[in-house]
Amino acid sequence: MSVYLDYNASAPIDDRVVDFMVDIYKNNIGNADSRTHDYGDNARVIVENARKQVALLLDIPSEDVFFTSGATESNNIAIQGLKEYAEKTGKKHIITTSIEHKAVLETAKYMSNYGYRVDMVSPDHTGRVSADEIIDLVDDDTLLVSIMHVNNETGTIQPVKEIGDGLADKDVLFHIDATQSCGKLVEEIRQIQYDMLSFSSHKMYGPQGIGALVLRRRNYKLPPVKPIMFGGQQEHGISPGTIPVALVGGLGKACEIAIEEYESDEADNILIRDMLIEMLDNSGIKYIINGDIDYLISSTLNIQIEGVSSEALMLSSKQYCGISNGSACTSSSYSPSYVLVAMGMSEDEIDQSIRLSWGRNTDVEALRKNFEKLLEVAKELV
Repeated sequence: MSVYLDYNASAPIDDRVVDFMVDIYKNNIGNADSRTHDYGDNARVIVENARKQVALLLDIPSEDVFFTSGATESNNIAIQGLKEYAEKTGKKHIITTSIEHKAVLETAKYMSNYGYRVDMVSPDHTGRVSADEIIDLVDDDTLLVSIMHVNNETGTIQPVKEIGDGLADKDVLFHIDATQSCGKLVEEIRQIQYDMLSFSSHKMYGPQGIGALVLRRRNYKLPPVKPIMFGGQQEHGISPGTIPVALVGGLGKACEIAIEEYESDEADNILIRDMLIEMLDNSGIKYIINGDIDYLISSTLNIQIEGVSSEALMLSSKQYCGISNGSACTSSSYSPSYVLVAMGMSEDEIDQSIRLSWGRNTDVEALRKNFEKLLEVAKELV
């Protein structure tokens, strides 16, 4: 049976989360905004408990947590939701990077159609951007800096701590897309100075279709974000619509588990990464890691195998390992990865690159056996 190595696209849901959600579906039928009966009260308790679990993971007040359908919605709210404030202040400059997830890149491009000036900083050859370059771009018109914490294609950890520190005394909002780091780089996230943070549940062993936007208060005031769609007053109007109680509960459970297990998860991920690198070293295959190992999250490797087409390798070895060659949001396109392009890689180098991502419950022995077979396939394709 194939071993799943595409956790960055979507991590498998934890069985404990599934069990918790099934219990909610079976035994809690209320709408969390119904206030005339116990069913609504019980549903509301589940939602507010989940909010507290997210807050405990991030070490923030629970009233700063707003549930959304996922990081894409959260990113859109964090950027588009500032339009009214931008018009009022005249601050229409956005700083981001050329390697962001499409949910940020496309939203920033959309804003540029309405007179916003958008600077996109490119990384160096390791896939890491310069904190100094980003901070140096800040001027009196800067509204927002939006930077991902961990790149979804390369696993490169961006210097968001340094950027947050550099922006702390400036009248600029700082947004972090923590989709690939939430529940993993727990201590690091807790130390970052930011105004807004986005993440999705399904990247941290929770259900698909739910996520959160964190809006941190300055002087007891929320960031000046307004809704981008309208309906009821759920989540204080930030994300209107009936709250999916079981999904929210599943997200909360995933956060609770992450608090207890992120350290052991990290240790397991490092062991797997070291094993994969050792197997690559011993295989005789010529390969390069796309990125600096000192700045890679422990659960991701993006590698180029010399002389081997990634498309051919994925198709020829899919019975052994489920791998990818880029972001799931662009997998239907055969154009070169814009992240690897931004790193200065050639089209041939990009064509030879694959992404491996793993995590909790990856079967190490099955992985060892199946990855060995993948390497044998790669040798045949050279």
